[in-house]
Amino acid sequence: MEESEWIDESTVSPHVKEAKYAVRGELVLRAMEIEKKLLANPEAFPFDKVVYCNIGNPHQLGQKPLTFPRQVLALLACPELIKNERLGFLCDVVERAQKYLDKIPGGIGAYSNSQGLEIVRHEVAAFLEQRDGYPSHIDNIFLTNGASAAVVLMVSLMLKDKHDALMIPIPQYPLYSASIALQGGTVAGYYLDESSGWSCSSNALQDAYNESVRNGARPRGIVVMNPGNPTGQVFSVEELEAILRFANKNRLVVFADEVYQTNIYSSSFVSFRKVLLDIQTCKRELLDQQLITLHSVSKGFTGECGLRGGFMELIGFDESVKLQVYKLLSIMLCSNLVGQVAVGLMVNPPRQGSPSYQLYEKERSSLISSLKRRAEKIVSHLNELDGVRCSKVSGALYTFPSITLPEKAVKKAESIGIAPDAFYCMELLNNCGIVCVPGSGFGQVDGTFHFRTTILPAEEDLDSVLEAISTFHKNFMSIYR
Repeated sequence: MEESEWIDESTVSPHVKEAKYAVRGELVLRAMEIEKKLLANPEAFPFDKVVYCNIGNPHQLGQKPLTFPRQVLALLACPELIKNERLGFLCDVVERAQKYLDKIPGGIGAYSNSQGLEIVRHEVAAFLEQRDGYPSHIDNIFLTNGASAAVVLMVSLMLKDKHDALMIPIPQYPLYSASIALQGGTVAGYYLDESSGWSCSSNALQDAYNESVRNGARPRGIVVMNPGNPTGQVFSVEELEAILRFANKNRLVVFADEVYQTNIYSSSFVSFRKVLLDIQTCKRELLDQQLITLHSVSKGFTGECGLRGGFMELIGFDESVKLQVYKLLSIMLCSNLVGQVAVGLMVNPPRQGSPSYQLYEKERSSLISSLKRRAEKIVSHLNELDGVRCSKVSGALYTFPSITLPEKAVKKAESIGIAPDAFYCMELLNNCGIVCVPGSGFGQVDGTFHFRTTILPAEEDLDSVLEAISTFHKNFMSIYR
């Protein structure tokens, strides 16, 4: 037996080394370095601040939190405020806080059941029934530290070794490829069709499945992001049906990543859950399909990324599997209570006629309208740039434009050992202080280049951000033409 060694780069798990997460990678480290230099010398760069467009983090870019949920959470954090009438909390805020406190032994500073607070799981079940028209049961609902924790948990449960594969869209959100790598599994990427607005075809699914099998892997599940990240498309009911039939034919678990379901700008959202249950109920088909549906308080119009609240519902899984899920959650004791309650407040907002409804609805509609305007403006502006083509953003928080880079720029990137679109994004950061993510971090068709930017810069800042991108792009293309 070999002697034990201290942990250094050579002894770190190869699975950890294999995992990559582009949205917080080298570019963000460089951005943090620039911020420190600007703090020490405000004239160190030709810009006065760093604008983080690399990640869907709405509050960081100025989005204000919704009043009702934050007031309820404030009372839960400090229950003695409930009796302080001078603070002026509306009666439905106080009633909701008291309702939670009555059902949470020890308050939000205590552990909950590992599956999550029963009162919140009832709220989630009611939300799912209202949204889809089919009942849900709290035994199938698990509250997690954001949807990301649910993804990591279910990937660890499903993938045993390199022979197990998970089908993921290309472009993809790198949480999935990183989670697969950490489990020593295999990625089976299926390509979305950029030429038709990032649609998903049955042929692309079958090609990816067949290639995975030829390479000795065994696909176990398929991830579908709807609305898409980074691509911003919203799938039609017909596309969802085709994906479900493909998954059922090949006995694949469907990961329905629907965390952007309320970020809809030019289409309509229909959940995988509704489509599956419609097929099962009306056509008596796909009765054995397994589905994981995911949602989060981080996205939508709440944007509460830091609260780390999310949920998943398991459909078609037997009790023995749910016991294993519960065990994995129990190892971590429980997800944080503030995030759990935030989920309840997201799925059970003030109802029409309640004192807080009017303000809540005003804040909600204002945010969604603003995001729609920003999405349209960004797409329009990017499409005016030489060599840039950007698909319509129907949902989510991102654009993923393609960019035709000059051969001279490609060779320059290769000479310094980075991907050409990563070189473009690094130059954008160094010259403008704007952080975007190269398409190579999400996956793309060979020979194409992209970058992802959020639509989140505040409207009052958006024109200056777009003007900076435009000026940089023209200079970059001139230098490397």
